[in-house]
Amino acid sequence: MPKILLTSFQPWLSHHCSNSSDDLLEKLENQQLNDLSLLFLRQLPVNISQAHQRVLVALECHQPHGVICCGMAEKRTHLSIESCAIWESKKVQTSVNLSQLMLSLCHTHLSHDAGKFVCEGLYYHVLKYCQSLSPSLPCLFVHVPLFTPSNTSQILGDFCLILEHFKASQCLKDYFA
Repeated sequence: MPKILLTSFQPWLSHHCSNSSDDLLEKLENQQLNDLSLLFLRQLPVNISQAHQRVLVALECHQPHGVICCGMAEKRTHLSIESCAIWESKKVQTSVNLSQLMLSLCHTHLSHDAGKFVCEGLYYHVLKYCQSLSPSLPCLFVHVPLFTPSNTSQILGDFCLILEHFKASQCLKDYFA
């Protein structure tokens, strides 16, 4: 059964009671997804070096078949899938077929700017590591807006579709074979 590693962050500003990325993972822990094993690495520190080191250790320990890192996007209203990460003027793209993925998502936007903060730093280092293991190892970063009564089911629905895409994607099948 394919294993997907999911990560989230701790709250990082004093007015945050929680981090929406972690709220999402908490909600997902109660979901039943057929033929997919979810591994949760929750509440990463809001520190690029510490966060990516913890993810790399989890990758080596659990050897998942895909990774989705999540971060909070307080001012966004939809999920945002990040196409790439830039670190010290070096750019790395995800191997996930984003055009195909976006076809099934109604409440998710594609972004080409992961934020120039800990989210982008984590994404860059995890993408580079995944690509060094296997060019077909799928890795994404998804920014999660704050949950409201009107968007919760849409966010969960689209995120579950992202997970289903991972499970069904040729990228994961090649890696899992």
